[in-house]
Amino acid sequence: MQTIEKTLGQIINGLARDIPERTAVEYTTRKYKRTWREFDEDTDKVAKGLISLGVKKGDKVAIWATNIPEWLLTLFGAAKCGAILVTVNTNYKIFELEYLLTQSDTKVLVMMGGFKDSNYVDIVNELIPEVKTATDGKVSHPALPFLERIIFADGQTPQGMMSFEKLMKLGEDVSDDVLREREAELDCHDVINMQYTSGTTGFPKGVMLTHFNIVNNGMTIGDGMAFTNEDKLCIVVPFFHCFGLVLATMACITHGTTMVPVEAYSPVPVMNAISTAKCTAVHGVPTMFIAMLEHHDFDKFDFSSLRTGIMAGSPCPIEVMKKVVDKMNMRDIVIVFGQTEASPGCTMTTTTDSLEKRVATVGRAFPGVECKIVDPETNKEVPVGTPGEFLARGYNIMKGYYKMPEATKQAIDEDGWLHTGDLCTVDEEGYYKVVGRIKDMIIRGGENIYPKELEEFLYTCDKISDVQVIGVPSKQYGEEIMACIILKKGETMTEQEVKDLVKSHMARHKVPSYVRFMDAFPVTASGKIQKFKLREEAIEILKLQDAANIETA
Repeated sequence: MQTIEKTLGQIINGLARDIPERTAVEYTTRKYKRTWREFDEDTDKVAKGLISLGVKKGDKVAIWATNIPEWLLTLFGAAKCGAILVTVNTNYKIFELEYLLTQSDTKVLVMMGGFKDSNYVDIVNELIPEVKTATDGKVSHPALPFLERIIFADGQTPQGMMSFEKLMKLGEDVSDDVLREREAELDCHDVINMQYTSGTTGFPKGVMLTHFNIVNNGMTIGDGMAFTNEDKLCIVVPFFHCFGLVLATMACITHGTTMVPVEAYSPVPVMNAISTAKCTAVHGVPTMFIAMLEHHDFDKFDFSSLRTGIMAGSPCPIEVMKKVVDKMNMRDIVIVFGQTEASPGCTMTTTTDSLEKRVATVGRAFPGVECKIVDPETNKEVPVGTPGEFLARGYNIMKGYYKMPEATKQAIDEDGWLHTGDLCTVDEEGYYKVVGRIKDMIIRGGENIYPKELEEFLYTCDKISDVQVIGVPSKQYGEEIMACIILKKGETMTEQEVKDLVKSHMARHKVPSYVRFMDAFPVTASGKIQKFKLREEAIEILKLQDAANIETA
């Protein structure tokens, strides 16, 4: 495999040199359209602005925003000055934000005003009351000892914060020589990005990804879609997620492909962006494509320019794939499979695979990535067609979890194999199929939800004695959340109270769809709680046999 040994900054500099007048970024919802030369200049200003604020190599810069231009500028500006970009889920609320800023040692927070039911300004003011009396966002808070600056992007700057425009203005006072010296210190094997993900134990972990990890993963993904600088990718999946950052952004910069971002997914703006900008590709989770296909205005938009794109994030229904090919002209649509710890792609179908392979499998191993299926108990490889745990090894595997060496050892064995927790099979031709998960992670409409994190939060409620969070089948989202709760003696609580409690402290996609109050949980002889029995009972009680594909008598 031929690899790219460049930093993100070097790639942008190269595009500005090689195809300066080609369009780099084109928004259809706001006035931000830049050539590669102009985008290079903008990101230089941000990098210099961060340097002027005292950001050093290895410092953490967190970004809390939807797919706005400032997100991309912060990513590449941070990359050019050697900072590590910490991506923040746009659905986060105070409980999750405080944890992330503390655990990541974030020095600078770049944020927007809010998104849907999360008011970011109110959350930050509650978390750090001294912000309102700060000058240019300079803060000092005992609970967040590393945080020094809060920068506001996109709109009227709230009291006490620094505007993004001022950050770029500060960059004008830093010379090109200073920036070039800083860039010369950087290496493609430095960590550039920390994405927060969690398993079934503990709180979210910061996955440390290098320039080399994500650039080469993005290059393979772009190759799989046959991207060139003639292509335009409509980016509707969130930048904060590997889907948006790597499968979209990195695939574009490694091929000179134009980025056409949509700030947040909504069927009409997405269909309009595809039609207006004449996009040749679009990414999404199955529910996004379903919402477009079923929208009453679908026929009003022109999809004739589309050729390819990725459907991933949750199991891809075969019928949906076929409709996307037929009705959206995406004859070269592909699937990528992996996880954040693998930068994230491990396997992929390509434009040269048959439609059958592209709808029924998740493709073959990436070049430079080894994959195998093992028995989870013995760690020995299983025969073709036999389900087992999917393991991966190669250039794409993370450097580790930030400040969590033990968790890193649990994820990556002594031989360098990443244990994904996914149950898969592989056929004679090397095509993989996902058949289930060892971990009890819930995937709701492409969003990963980790029961332990939700359980830990609900345990803080003084009315709750014990709680188990499970996933139950859903035709619309793949899975929905159910909280099984044992209340303390003499306490009462309603289903709505539980939902409101979660909604007020955590992202809305973590709010349980169902709440079941119980007197006891099913356990094994040794006292271990049997979550699979809770799920079986829930299917029966809620009559979800159809969604679970269980035949009823």
